[in-house]
Amino acid sequence: MDSIDRNILVALQHDGAAGLAELAKVAGLSVSATAERVKRLEERGTIRGWRADLDPAAVGCPLLAWVFVGLRAGTGEAKFRESLLPMEQVLECHAVSGAWSYMVKLRVAGLAELEAFVAQELRRKAGVDRTETVLALATVKETAILPVAPHDDEEE
Repeated sequence: MDSIDRNILVALQHDGAAGLAELAKVAGLSVSATAERVKRLEERGTIRGWRADLDPAAVGCPLLAWVFVGLRAGTGEAKFRESLLPMEQVLECHAVSGAWSYMVKLRVAGLAELEAFVAQELRRKAGVDRTETVLALATVKETAILPVAPHDDEEE
């Protein structure tokens, strides 16, 4: 990846619907050369997909919460991880260091839905020992835009 690829990635993160002509201006390349670069970035997995950035409240899931999950020692973690994949409420799941095994980011309609999800879905999973839920009272910043920086071994 070079500086041209990084410029394309930055532009796409800010406007995923940008046309190739607009990206070509950012990249300083022809439209066809820019299209090839975008295709190559997709093939490498650098661009993982294309999606809309939705307003959570507008689509019925304004409540943001994180649930810390502690698994019993010796529990098959692969089964726990796989069980979360199809759950639409689960936006992210991270294995973490410290007192907890996982941190799960959720979006739901309200407190009743959160309580039901934690009690009926998370706590009933095999191996789950304990949970702790933290609610977001306000969102100051929420983004999926990554800092696109050169790697140390990369040449310009």
